[in-house]
Amino acid sequence: MPVKPTISFENLEVAFASKSNAELRKMYLIFATLNNNLISDLGIGLANLAFKLKLPVNGIMKKTMFGHFCGGETIQESIQACKHLAEFGVESILDLSVEGKGDEESFDRTCEEIYQTLVESAKTEYMPFGVFKVTGLGDYHIMEKIQAGEKLSKPEEEAFGRLKGRVDRLCKAAHDLGLKILSDAEESWFQNVIDDITYEAMEKYNRDRCVVYNTYQMYRHDSLGRLKAAHEVAQEKGYILGVKPVRGAYMEKERERAKEMGYQDPIQPNKAATDRDYNAAIQYCVENGIYLVCATHNEKSALQLTELMNIHGISPESDQVYFSQLYGMSDNISFNLAKAGYKVVKYVPYGPVEKVMPYLTRRAAENTSIAGQSSREFELVKREMRRRKKQ
Repeated sequence: MPVKPTISFENLEVAFASKSNAELRKMYLIFATLNNNLISDLGIGLANLAFKLKLPVNGIMKKTMFGHFCGGETIQESIQACKHLAEFGVESILDLSVEGKGDEESFDRTCEEIYQTLVESAKTEYMPFGVFKVTGLGDYHIMEKIQAGEKLSKPEEEAFGRLKGRVDRLCKAAHDLGLKILSDAEESWFQNVIDDITYEAMEKYNRDRCVVYNTYQMYRHDSLGRLKAAHEVAQEKGYILGVKPVRGAYMEKERERAKEMGYQDPIQPNKAATDRDYNAAIQYCVENGIYLVCATHNEKSALQLTELMNIHGISPESDQVYFSQLYGMSDNISFNLAKAGYKVVKYVPYGPVEKVMPYLTRRAAENTSIAGQSSREFELVKREMRRRKKQ
């Protein structure tokens, strides 16, 4: 049985080893801003207004919010950020974070761009995953109709066929290039269709190794049951199940829709229930040999997983388990895990500055809404600045 390395997420020298003093000061300003809801909302609002008015603010954004939370505007720019992370043992996932126009031409463009991320990732040893959102590859209205049991028109059937073709192209590319690929979770009213498409790809490509992973939002009270049911089906059909549990990203929208349309709220009653199911999900995966990407900014969940790996004899170097955080967030988790020998991947978003604003707006909201997230990040940066001054 492997001996579990000693890990402390309080080791700030390791957490911020990749940051110069100037970069640390920039982080201080960013998280100080995010720590104040009023200033954060005002700043994002002004940035969005500036882009609408076509004011030259790209340079400012690249030196502040965009530069901290995104790898670059292009694949090649972002690979430089990924290369820097790799120097500290942290691997990367290139994540196109541009919301398309929602027509067939934009779906084709998105598919081609993600395909190029796979081609470029395969040229490195530090970019083992690709990622896609199904709604970037096809019309979600069609998936919504399918899940509701409505009949599709002939053009809709053809469009859905093209959507599935794009997903298959990316999953096949990941398989052929020796990579893994993640299918992101989305809204509950068409998630079942995304699940079916993803499991179909698993059945095709997860025979000899785990290539395709599905995402489970554990703030839904049915997600743990869905994960276990998926495992049973995978065993019956003889393919490897890949799982990425997350806490989730669409809670308010889900609750509002359930209330408006008069169906049962799919969301957990409280955060404690979400945390319980999240931790139960990672335990179930480890105990059943399921391939796992533990996507979390929660220190307790990350530590629990290291303990479970030790108990079940899973080496930190095994590709059965990856830890994952977002670029620019929770470096104390990512870098300390990597230093201890665990497999860690950062989601590295990229895209033209003005087109990534919706992503940055969500990151700002997430940092101010997650209990203590920006406060925690801000406090760690301040402590590291004090530590360096004493040296």
